[in-house]
Amino acid sequence: MVEPTGYLRIADANGIRTITLDRPAARNAMTPPMRVELAELLQIADQDPDVHAVVITGTDPVFSGGVDFKVIAADDDRYRKQFAANPGRALRAMRTPVICAVNGACVSGALEIALSCSFIVASERARFADTHARLGEIATWGLTALLPRAIGVRKARELSITGNFIDAAEALRLGLVNHVVPHDELLPFVHQLAGQIATTAAVGEILALYARGEDLGLSAAFAAETAHVSGRHFDREEFTRLGGLTAARQRGGQA
Repeated sequence: MVEPTGYLRIADANGIRTITLDRPAARNAMTPPMRVELAELLQIADQDPDVHAVVITGTDPVFSGGVDFKVIAADDDRYRKQFAANPGRALRAMRTPVICAVNGACVSGALEIALSCSFIVASERARFADTHARLGEIATWGLTALLPRAIGVRKARELSITGNFIDAAEALRLGLVNHVVPHDELLPFVHQLAGQIATTAAVGEILALYARGEDLGLSAAFAAETAHVSGRHFDREEFTRLGGLTAARQRGGQA
């Protein structure tokens, strides 16, 4: 275990682990030790059989200002440290679903974290921006690959070279986020949504197939799915049991 920074809070409930960026005096900006700790906490959650979903959020009034550039500016070895602790890579390696609950401003490195999660739910107060270019820097956690896949390359170019913010409603329209909810309902909504995620091993396999498919053409993605399924063990008894539970859930009014 790395030395805890005191800036990341963890709470567990009903198989859902919530990790909160808790450095409000610095807009929840992440120092190198915070990034190392976050990556380790994600790895621990991914290996815990009792954790079925992870939620990442921030202490109000912002989600995160991204990397703490004041710390980086004072560090002569900033590039090594920028790559050494890469929360985006840690998130993309996970087979446990991760929902990003964006409660306020989500900027640059924080946007890369959000894009690396399974999906994003935004408060009505959320705002998103990529300010790397305005700082004379280039994203290192995957933004130039992930943002155009989320919202289209033309809009991604515009956001990255202007540094302009978009609000939650525009983020929803562009497909950057899955839902926008009233601010006070953000975490209850996200926890309810996380509770609706299936708890079977298929969830991790499906997420892995989606991640692999992003790098493939359509025919290759079809082939990858077929190859994966053909190698899976089929348990007829378990399939019948789960089918009954799913049918009962649908009769109860849940999609």
